[in-house]
Formats: sequence, structure tokens, C-alpha cells
Amino acid sequence: MPEGKIIKALSGFYYVLHEDQLIQCRGRGVFRKNKITPLVGDEVVFQAENDQEGYILEVKKRKNEMLRPPIANVDQAILVFSAVEPDFSPALLDRFLVLVEFNHIKPLICITKMDLTTEEQEERVLSYAKDYTEAGYEVILTSSETEAGIDRLNPHLENKISVFAGQSGVGKSSLLNVLRPDLELKTNDISSHLGRGRHTTRHVELMKIGNGLVADTPGFSSLEFLNIEAEDLTSCFPELLNASKECKFRGCLHLKEPKCAVKAKVDTSEIPDYRYEHYVDFLQEIKDRKPRY
Repeated sequence: MPEGKIIKALSGFYYVLHEDQLIQCRGRGVFRKNKITPLVGDEVVFQAENDQEGYILEVKKRKNEMLRPPIANVDQAILVFSAVEPDFSPALLDRFLVLVEFNHIKPLICITKMDLTTEEQEERVLSYAKDYTEAGYEVILTSSETEAGIDRLNPHLENKISVFAGQSGVGKSSLLNVLRPDLELKTNDISSHLGRGRHTTRHVELMKIGNGLVADTPGFSSLEFLNIEAEDLTSCFPELLNASKECKFRGCLHLKEPKCAVKAKVDTSEIPDYRYEHYVDFLQEIKDRKPRY
């Protein structure tokens, strides 16, 4: 049986790339029975009715998956956040980072619209960029208008499956249009009433950029920690995980435990206050989460 990769899912159809040919497929009923939903990025076995249509018979084992956005087998997540319009939000970025880290996907932080910043706004963004870089993340500052930073971003996309994710209106589609102008992806302005962008991407689709595949995804503004447990959260903050090795108690949650190395580094500003505060907020959110039956 032929095999291929799902590069688009739309209206119940899965578009499978096989030897440079795109086959429009449906999923067999066995997927519904076994509660398996094929995702963009899945490697699949399919049966072709002809050279244009077929049925997916099997979904190969995934190395990772995300539900929001729905995509599988991702090598890295490009987390796109704007410096302004909307303003850079470390709280929202940390939510994205937690989800990506939990799914064992390498994150890369891309801050857009640097050309629109005032001197004060630029200093604020640079300060955050320094913190995230010291925490172990790569941060790239870009502008789709001036194309600043694009030369730094391009090499990261080669021979990888990357997902572009972030809040609506931060410029994901504009950035992709710069990376590959013939895409001509639809973009939209920020709503002055709502203070955020209107959704312009309606589905997940993998697109070839250079020798890599990139997914533009529908924008969204919140994330729920549905599958993350309290004891998992420290591992989603690299600088907290590194410091936790020196905590007195194994399984320390870094709240009120004595001789907590994480809290000690927060007190000496080795770990930024806001990163720790977000950790505490997320931990409480996980503890307050209603159990699923």
C-alpha cells in the first residue's frame, strides 16, 4: 500500500502528499470507532481509488502531536508574537511555551513588528528577549515590512516541519508571505475595537518553504492545560527545571517548601519574577482544573 504525509485537512478530507502528487482522501470508519483523528503532519498508509482520490487506512505512530493547533510530527514551533499591535505578552507566550515544551517540541520565539516600536517599546521588548535568551530559548526579532531578521529565521526552517503559532493579528501570515511571496496569504488589520487581530487563517496546512515544510495555523488567544499535571509543570520552564536539581525535596513544587532552589534564584533575580509568577498561576490553574471522567 502507498504511504504519504497529510499536508492539509479540510471539510472532512485529508490531502496526502505522495511522490509529489496530492491525493484527496477520506478516513475509514475504523478511525471514528477507535477515536483516531488523522492530523496534518501524519504519516499514513492509504488506498488510492484513482490518481486523485483515496482512503486513509492507517496512521503511523506519531513522535508528537498538538491539539490546538491540530498537527502532528512537528520538529519545532515558531512562536510568533508582536512587539506592538497587539503588545508583546509574556504571560501568553509562557502559555504557548508550556504547551510546546510539554509536547517535546523545540520552540523558537519570533517577535514581529519591530519596525513599529517606539524607543521605549523597543527597550521593553529587548529586555524580555534577553530574559528568554538567558532561559535557553532562541529569540529572533523581525519585521515583515523591512524584512529585518528574516535572514536569521530562514536557516531554522530547512529540512524541518515547523508550525507557526501565536495570537491572532501578530503577523504570522505576513511573515510567511515574506518567506515565500508567491503564497499571497490573506492578512488583516488589527481591530481597533477589540485590540486584537481578526482570524485570517481558517485551517492548518503544511506549505513548502525552501527545503522545509511550514504550517500556518488559525490564531487563538488562550490555551488550556488539559493534559499537564502539577508535577509536569517545572519541566516546561527550563530555568526552573535546571534550578530544581538543587531543591532539598524531590518533587518540590516551589511554593512553600523549605530550601527551594527555585525560590532562592527568584529572590536573587536569577529567575525573572514574572516567569515564576506565571508558573505559580499556571500551577494553580492546573490544581483547580475539574477532573475528567
